[in-house]
Amino acid sequence: MSQATDGHLPVADKRTVRRSALRLLRTDPKALTVVIGLYCAASLAALAGPWLLGQIIDHVGGTDTSVSTVDRLAATFALFALLQLVLNRWARYTAHRFGERALARLRENFVERTLDLPIATVEQVGSGDLMTRSSGDVATVGQMVRQALPEMFLALVQAVFIVAAVFLVHPLLGLCVLFAAPTLWWFTRWYLRRARTAYLAEGAATTEMSQTLSDTVEGARTVETLRLTRHRIALGDNRLKTVADTRTRTLFLRSVWFPAADFSYPLPIAAVLLFGGLLFFQDWLTLGAVITATLYLQQLADPLDTVLMWVEQLQRGSASYARVEGVGMIDTSRDHTDRVPADDRVVVTDVRYAYRDGHDVLNGVTVTVEPGEYLAIVGPSGAGKSTLGRLVAGIDRPRTGSVTVGGVAVSDLSPAKLRARVALVTQEHHIFLGTLRDNLALARPDSPDRDILAALEAVEADWLAKLPDGLDTELGAGGHALDAAQAQQVALARLVLADPHTLILDEATAQLDPTTARQAERSLAAVLRGRTVISIAHRLHTAHDADRIAVVDGGLITELGSHDELIAADGSYAALWRSWHGTPDTAAN
Repeated sequence: MSQATDGHLPVADKRTVRRSALRLLRTDPKALTVVIGLYCAASLAALAGPWLLGQIIDHVGGTDTSVSTVDRLAATFALFALLQLVLNRWARYTAHRFGERALARLRENFVERTLDLPIATVEQVGSGDLMTRSSGDVATVGQMVRQALPEMFLALVQAVFIVAAVFLVHPLLGLCVLFAAPTLWWFTRWYLRRARTAYLAEGAATTEMSQTLSDTVEGARTVETLRLTRHRIALGDNRLKTVADTRTRTLFLRSVWFPAADFSYPLPIAAVLLFGGLLFFQDWLTLGAVITATLYLQQLADPLDTVLMWVEQLQRGSASYARVEGVGMIDTSRDHTDRVPADDRVVVTDVRYAYRDGHDVLNGVTVTVEPGEYLAIVGPSGAGKSTLGRLVAGIDRPRTGSVTVGGVAVSDLSPAKLRARVALVTQEHHIFLGTLRDNLALARPDSPDRDILAALEAVEADWLAKLPDGLDTELGAGGHALDAAQAQQVALARLVLADPHTLILDEATAQLDPTTARQAERSLAAVLRGRTVISIAHRLHTAHDADRIAVVDGGLITELGSHDELIAADGSYAALWRSWHGTPDTAAN
């Protein structure tokens, strides 16, 4: 198993890709057998035409020519042409359906692996890498599975059968096929040694471009405020230039390989005509046999063209497959315990954590949060407040020390058990494509409508009555648009359905306007009743009503107590409070 490096997910090696592809194909062996059988039958039917034409030529040129014999051969010729058409159509249809099922399994595996990624890994690699892999790379692999592999297999079967048929006509004519081998072998080897690296570089460049464009769009207001427009445009231009350079490289490889292959095709035909003519004049071969071998080699150009064309796509698809398969190389395994937490007490003991080796963000934090308690965590930016919240939520693991709930380490609980007890509420509230019911049932799929309606009522979502189709109203792109406060109420209603005993709030209303924030805070208050709350308070007014306040500074808890106790102590919290209110001489409540 691997980890994300340099902000990118890993890329699978060739061996891993081959194993995965074979495993994907073997999941439906009966259908694969039918596809192979149909392709072989279609290829055999295609061989009948040149042989029958050679027989017609020999009969017409012979002394015992019979019109009925020629008619029978011509009718058989037409019958095999029709049979080849039907078998080809059937084989391609069956292969396409097989490919779609295989691609569906690949997509399902990719989604499962992506959803199983640790949140810390997703944050580290950013949205650009995952977006490129889930869209462009999966689409490229889809084209490979649906078209490239079936087309290449059919072409290879046809090529093998055609060469075998030429050898059956006469072994010397069969050897003429080798005239194309040196050129094809050398240039194909030259291409393949360079193609995978080139296409991986193209994929990486596309990822960087997507990430840059995504960051620019998401941070458009910041870019405009800080007057970074020219800088972001220049950065985007550089990313686009890198993409163009990598694509020019792959285009160069194709522009060398394809003409060299085209040059190879006429060589065996010329050799057959030359040696076949000599054998004919020596009465070692009939004219029909020479024509048959020539037509076979003329047929060989089509499957070879197909193979060469799809080999290029296969290289692109293989590079994309390596990136798709790389998502599954992230180590997501954890040894989950069967122990059940004894209670809802959260205990943080001597916790240290570092995002980079040798640079601890937390330096031995210890704190206990009793069931039903409201603990606010305050402190200057960069003090480690959000990091502590992430550790309690199980997103990250402490470098040393422990974080437990009910006596069981948070990191030892399975995701399902952990989320049933502890939930992190952030400023991001995503609305998924689907109905309002679908969005809410994510928290508890078996929720009846009465529980969903009760959850919406608990967060004061009175706008439900105004929706055109109630719970069946379509949300997301193309559906009903919810404003920021409504979107947060949906997120909070999910929490009501999930019913965790501990909520970690990372300033969930910080980015809302004052009116919307007040409405959201009323909804949030309904969710908080009776639960353990750990609030990462970037704004001090949210800490005022907490049972206790922990002041984090320099990765340590420097003060711990109620608002009144900390104001009376006149320490760092009191200074922060006076600074927040702009009243340095007053410790106002």
